[in-house]
Amino acid sequence: MAKSQQSFNKAEKEKKKAKKKKEKQLRKEERKANATGGGLDDMIAYVDEFGNITDTPPDPSKKEKIEVESIEIGVPKKETIFVDPIKKGRVDFFNDSKGFGFIKETGTNESYFVHINACEYDIAEGDMVSFELEKGLKGMNAVRVKKQ
Repeated sequence: MAKSQQSFNKAEKEKKKAKKKKEKQLRKEERKANATGGGLDDMIAYVDEFGNITDTPPDPSKKEKIEVESIEIGVPKKETIFVDPIKKGRVDFFNDSKGFGFIKETGTNESYFVHINACEYDIAEGDMVSFELEKGLKGMNAVRVKKQ
């Protein structure tokens, strides 16, 4: 005679599996029966006039009318202020052999680096010049330098 395909261990495992499935189904039914979910109304939150979150809707009499045109989104436009890009100054130091120097701006006494390639004319120490500024690797540089 042939042996049974189902062993004792296999039968026990199947019983445990069926028992767990039945317990899970009972827990699910119990949760459904005891559920107190009030639906969407219990989940809604409101913000009062002070910015606090509450569960009561706001009072319609305290409602404030706001004009749509008065709402500004983003940064308001700045007024255009014309600033002359051409600055004036005096050559404070200039080394002809190396081809660089510094210009001190009149009024602010800020010192700016200048290279010989940025000069339209030859300049020397003490010359009054007009120039524009550009961002360089190590700060602002004087460019388009002209004698006055």
